[in-house]
Amino acid sequence: MQAIEQPHYRLLRQLAECQAYPALLEACAHEAGSTEVDSLRALALAQLGEAQEAEQLLQLLNAAPITEVMAVDMAGAYLALGHTDRAEPLLRRPPIADAPTESLRLARLGLCQLQQNHPREALEQLLQSIVQHPRITVFAHALRLCANPQNTEQGEQLLAAAKQHWLTERANWPEDGAAFYDQQLRGLRLDLWLVGDAFDAAETWLEEQRHTLPESDWCHLLMGYAQRLQQRDRHTEAEERLRAGLNHYPQHRPLLLQLAELAQLQGRKAQANALVRKAINAAGQAGEPTTSLWLRLVHNNVQNNAPLAEHALAKARQELDALPADSMTDSRADSQQAALEFQYRLGLAGLYGQQQSLDKAEAEYRQLLSEQPDNLGVLQGLGQLLMQLGRIDEAIEYFETLKTQDPARGHAALINASRYPEDDATLQQLEDVAHTPGQEGSVRASLLLQLAKTYEKRKDYPRAMELANQANSAAQRLLNYAPKAHRQRCARIRHAFNAEFFKYRPPAQYGLITNVPVFVVGMPRSGTTLVEQILAGHSEIHGAGELGLIPGAIAGMERWERRTGSGRRYPDCADDLSPKVAQGIAQNLLDELQSYAPEAKHVVDKLPHNFENVGLIKFLFPNAKIISVRRDPRDIALSNYFTDYAAKHGGMGFAYDLDWIGEQLADHNLLMHHWQQVLPGEILEVQYEEVIANPEASAKKMLEYIGVSWEADVLNFADLNRPVKTASVWQVRQPIYQTSKAKWRRYQNHLEPLISATNRKITWEPIRMTSLPKPGWLDTGVDHYNAQQFNKAERCFKQLLHFVPEHGAANFMLGLVYANNGLLADAIGHMEQGLERCPWNRDWRNDLARAYRLNGDENKADALFKKRELENEINTPEDIMSDTRYTTPTSSGVY
Repeated sequence: MQAIEQPHYRLLRQLAECQAYPALLEACAHEAGSTEVDSLRALALAQLGEAQEAEQLLQLLNAAPITEVMAVDMAGAYLALGHTDRAEPLLRRPPIADAPTESLRLARLGLCQLQQNHPREALEQLLQSIVQHPRITVFAHALRLCANPQNTEQGEQLLAAAKQHWLTERANWPEDGAAFYDQQLRGLRLDLWLVGDAFDAAETWLEEQRHTLPESDWCHLLMGYAQRLQQRDRHTEAEERLRAGLNHYPQHRPLLLQLAELAQLQGRKAQANALVRKAINAAGQAGEPTTSLWLRLVHNNVQNNAPLAEHALAKARQELDALPADSMTDSRADSQQAALEFQYRLGLAGLYGQQQSLDKAEAEYRQLLSEQPDNLGVLQGLGQLLMQLGRIDEAIEYFETLKTQDPARGHAALINASRYPEDDATLQQLEDVAHTPGQEGSVRASLLLQLAKTYEKRKDYPRAMELANQANSAAQRLLNYAPKAHRQRCARIRHAFNAEFFKYRPPAQYGLITNVPVFVVGMPRSGTTLVEQILAGHSEIHGAGELGLIPGAIAGMERWERRTGSGRRYPDCADDLSPKVAQGIAQNLLDELQSYAPEAKHVVDKLPHNFENVGLIKFLFPNAKIISVRRDPRDIALSNYFTDYAAKHGGMGFAYDLDWIGEQLADHNLLMHHWQQVLPGEILEVQYEEVIANPEASAKKMLEYIGVSWEADVLNFADLNRPVKTASVWQVRQPIYQTSKAKWRRYQNHLEPLISATNRKITWEPIRMTSLPKPGWLDTGVDHYNAQQFNKAERCFKQLLHFVPEHGAANFMLGLVYANNGLLADAIGHMEQGLERCPWNRDWRNDLARAYRLNGDENKADALFKKRELENEINTPEDIMSDTRYTTPTSSGVY
């Protein structure tokens, strides 16, 4: 090998010192071959992610005589590749006195110690390196190790030295590298304050920096501060700081997106969506692409809001298709477009899965996998799809590959498939990851729950419970579940759907007569999935899984009430359902049910929490069959306590506290007792333990109740070829087993909070509920108004206002009646009340403006018309404006 000229080699070393790896790689290619140059080239390749080429070059270098300089650079390459075991021997070679790379050797030896989790030894090596030859990169590593309560004084001294060094060194760095370490030093300044809980000092300094830093730099600093707050479980403060930043820079998209991520993390999905949409609008106004933002909206909603995800995908596709063929003028831009196309197709595959187009979903995932075999999103998405389809062994193959790329994610998926890690080292590694602070907080609760299941499988029940307690305590910090509110809601449901309700509103006259719907209800983890699987084995019964049909109908009723400004909510508003409206809702639900299996005689919806909605179900579907699954409450409680639910921010928030679970169990029992009293003989109760002990007898009882003949195939439910998406996805693919009975005995010393809450006296606030003696006054009044039968319309609206004086639509429509009768003063008063309740109704605003003008009040009319300019800024909930099942009065179109 030829020796390289010294000045050129110094240039290469300077590029390496400044981490200018693309330039270093290019410069090495122009130099005559030497082992010193090749070792720097290997370092550049490793740092740029070209692992295979770097490994090949390192293998060649190992066959040549290795000098001190080569050893240090090769070790740097191995560290970049994650091979600490191969880097350390190169750095442990006997040091050469006055070697120019000695300080670099010490620094990289410190990084080895750091990767091996020896922080004290690592800091010692790094400090020795700084003494010999200060480098900003080494300062940064050392300062991170000083960000703990034991080293803050040393950290402050080191930070001062780092700043002083950086003043003279910064000019030698390329601008992007210099900007990076500017940010690093600012972030390390925050770390040292926060480790000592000096939040006031940090926030005062942060505000001072706003007056000296450009917008992008300051917002980056603020976002880093918010992330540090989240890592310390201070999510509320993080949100406050981000919102304060948006007050200064309301169009700053990264700020908007980080706030959206925080809202998503805490289950506030509508707020997260609104923030992403605001970022999309800001990008559009700036003339910048929005494809990645639409794809973010897809990612946030594909699991729980398929219509919005589909809309966002269509927008992304529209923008991708609009790109001109010659718009990509360099390889980097072309690569970005390819990445967006890939993410689009990944979102499409996920949406296919949610829409039950499972063949399309699998085909898309497999095509993506052929293009990127190690893509984490594809591996996990395909594995989860195969789990739902019951192809467990295939799913496990992909989860094993996922594990090699992301051990924590892969092991979590494998544990869900009942493939548990067996060696202690892996368990400790996963526990370390679970306790590594991140955006979720100081603890990753979901991973700890997976570890709790693993220790339960090992029969180490005390350790399992310890981890479950840690996980659930951490998860509670991000939940807004209120057991008192749930108890009050259950009390209102019992009050609304009482014997009098069904007496004066006979379901046979109000609901839809059909035998198709079957509802399996019960506490989550009570055995509802097992019961549904048994029923779905019958040739005339289709198991549709956990459907959101009834909650969706309730949400629609509440949207209607908000849109009309009635001030009422479910269940109070159930008394306003006329036969026409009730049958319309029921028909929509039946159509959707039958769309899952048009040929089936019965379709099963097994959403457990429909136990709260039995009254509405029987009102809409008098002939619906309802099977209530019961199980030992202690087993229910522990099964919930050890499960991390996707719906933790929805109906499953109770599952993260034994006291909350106990109260939920008590509420469930009282509700089911109420339904049995109000609807005697209508509900079949099934005991999970009896199903396990004698599945044939239990199956015969359920089939007889539904009204179909016996078929022995129902007992072969484990072989059913149908997707399952619940938390029981693995269990339902197994034959009936007895080990799930009386599992509570393993943890009986930990159940006092549960038992206490379950047996506590159930109390609630007095129920104040306006009951309408007759349904449909608003609809009837609007019909009369449209027929210009104003006296009849007036009577209907006044009757409704007698019971609900604040009703927005009734007030406004009464105002329209008065206006048509020439009583403008009275009309305006009622119209103003109505618009105050529903300020988003533009038609009402226009009608009121015309009434002002007819009454000679031009100033008020002009003020209302000017508000048109602000219509897009009105904070109208999307769910109010997007519902299509209900109609509402808008404008008279008459006067």
